[in-house]
Parts: sequence; structure tokens; C-alpha cells
Amino acid sequence: MSKKGASSVEVTCPCCQARLTVDPQLAVVLSHEAPPQALPDVDLNDPFSVLQKQAREREEKFEQSWQAEKNKQDVLARKFEENLRKAKQQPVEKPIRDFDLD
Repeated sequence: MSKKGASSVEVTCPCCQARLTVDPQLAVVLSHEAPPQALPDVDLNDPFSVLQKQAREREEKFEQSWQAEKNKQDVLARKFEENLRKAKQQPVEKPIRDFDLD
């Protein structure tokens, strides 16, 4: 199976910075050590500004969804007209039936 004196190799993942211990003889990962989690960059000395920022973001998202919903009927009508125009330009073909394929 494995030879005596085979040593494991420690590798750092370039994507997530996790440390992996790999056995080169067996080509398997022996252990995995997750990278340290980065703490969010929040200033807790001024919590009121954090709350105001979150409220502003909520209002912006609501406003975007409101505008999208308001224009939804116009967008769907335009899409329907465009697809109807394309359908009229295509030649009418006889539909293929399963019976015709035999």
C-alpha cells in the first residue's frame, strides 16, 4: 500500500486560504483546516448610523421593486407585441405528427 517514510504535504488553498494536509502516495486529503473567518467591518461606536444605512438600503430596494412592478404591464405588453410580430414573419408550417415520423 503506502511506503514507509512517506510524508504528508501541507498545502494552502489559493481560493479560500484553507490548509490541507495531503498524502502524495495515496493522493488523498488527510485533514482540512478551515480558514479563519473575517469579522464584519462595523463600527459599533455609532450604531445609529448603521441603522440609518440599513433603512436607506431597504428604502432603495423597495423603490426599485415598486418601479419594476409599475412598469411590469408595459414590459409584458412590449414582449408580447415583439413575439407576435416575429411569429407573423415566420412561414406557416404543417405540424409534424408522430404518425408522420414512422
